[in-house]
Amino acid sequence: MMAKTKTDMREAVMAAAKATVQSRGYNALSFRELAKEVGIKSASVHYHFPTKGDLGAALARRYTEEGAAFLAELLATSEDATWCMDRYTEIFRSALANDNRMCLCGIMSAELDDLPAEVRAEVGKFAAMNVGWLGNLLSRAKPTASEQDLREHAMAIFAAIEGAQLVARGCRDIGIYDRTIRAYRAAGLIP
Repeated sequence: MMAKTKTDMREAVMAAAKATVQSRGYNALSFRELAKEVGIKSASVHYHFPTKGDLGAALARRYTEEGAAFLAELLATSEDATWCMDRYTEIFRSALANDNRMCLCGIMSAELDDLPAEVRAEVGKFAAMNVGWLGNLLSRAKPTASEQDLREHAMAIFAAIEGAQLVARGCRDIGIYDRTIRAYRAAGLIP
């Protein structure tokens, strides 16, 4: 059996921390519990992430970067706004389907007052990235809309989808999410 590298350990801590935050929130993060789960000493977690804020910021930054790459690929793959929106809503649904988890930055947003400044900044970048992507997508469906109208519509979509996920999670019923997304489409909120 080969020893794990520092990179492997850092990745294991990140994976365990992501699962914790998505299921129980940022405030549930404990270096001692993460160390136990990963099979290392708590000091080793601190080696990779000196503070809980450093870990939270790294999680949110990676989540945003991975999300942005995926969303860029969607826009590059298809001009069809409805197809892209279906893939987008599936991202949020997949978190619910994975042990009733939440969007990482969505659940952190609910704890905003408790987050260190560096984590709040990264959570804000996630929201901005999503709203920007949705605005780009909407511009395909509404090419004559103003930038402000697109931005406001994009924010409404982002808030509505995060909200649908939160309500479905709270009810432990993924069907609520599915029905809500269909209702958003029927009402014209999403393409």
